[in-house]
Amino acid sequence: MITYNPKDWFTFVFRFHKADTLRKLVPLILGICAYTALIAFLELRVFQLSQNNYLKNISMMNNLLSFVISMLLVFRTNTAYDRWWEGRKMWGSLVNNSRNLAIKMNAILDPADEGNRSFFRRVIPMYANVLSRHLGEESTRLALDDKEHPELGELDHAKHVPNQVATLLVKRVNRLYQEKIITGDQLIIINGELQSFTDVCGACERIKNTPIPFSYSVFLKKFIFFYVMTLPLSFVFSLGYIAVPVVGFIFYVLASLELIAEEIEDPFGNDENDLPTQKISSNIKKHVQEIL
Repeated sequence: MITYNPKDWFTFVFRFHKADTLRKLVPLILGICAYTALIAFLELRVFQLSQNNYLKNISMMNNLLSFVISMLLVFRTNTAYDRWWEGRKMWGSLVNNSRNLAIKMNAILDPADEGNRSFFRRVIPMYANVLSRHLGEESTRLALDDKEHPELGELDHAKHVPNQVATLLVKRVNRLYQEKIITGDQLIIINGELQSFTDVCGACERIKNTPIPFSYSVFLKKFIFFYVMTLPLSFVFSLGYIAVPVVGFIFYVLASLELIAEEIEDPFGNDENDLPTQKISSNIKKHVQEIL
């Protein structure tokens, strides 16, 4: 995720980051400008349609459609941002629950019980790490010390790794309960944090695996395309050749909103504006090791 100062807005006007939509849209913008220039030449020079009232009425249609397309884009952008923000809230919950579990295990376990402390010190932040890789659809590669904790070597990276790590945590807690190291009341106290790991994973998978409906996305792209294609027919009469940059700018604004929505609706990828899940995982590891 890009880190920036939101108050330093003036420099944003002249700054072109690699995540800027202008870089991606330059070929299309140039094509739209060339198309508008061709329409202007045909209307003003070849066919001389400046007195044609029927074509002038196209501007009325554009005015009506501009309201419709603005409402669609507002809904599209808000929906995409809601998905991005929900993903951030889920990872915020994972941070808090990891800390809470580490704090509770630190209070419950004997300071001299280095074996169990080492296990939780390592496996609690491991969940965030494997979840980040799982959501990014990358293969999980962890340096596991099978001699210190043999159960870690049982992880099958071809299966759902976050579930396997959560299972390891639950099994270890259950074993501590059977060995009378923790009481039944203490088991109830830490059960909420153990369950929350899978809840966070399920919520993130729901965001990841449920994109915006295909029909809606296709319709919006077609709507933007045909709307921009009709703009030169009416703008040329009132603006002349100035309609070329104007139509190009309108296309840039509308298409940029759609591109931004496409990027942030899946917040767990590797795009510039996606959530920094690996950085959050590193912070969880740091804080858990400080506690335990």
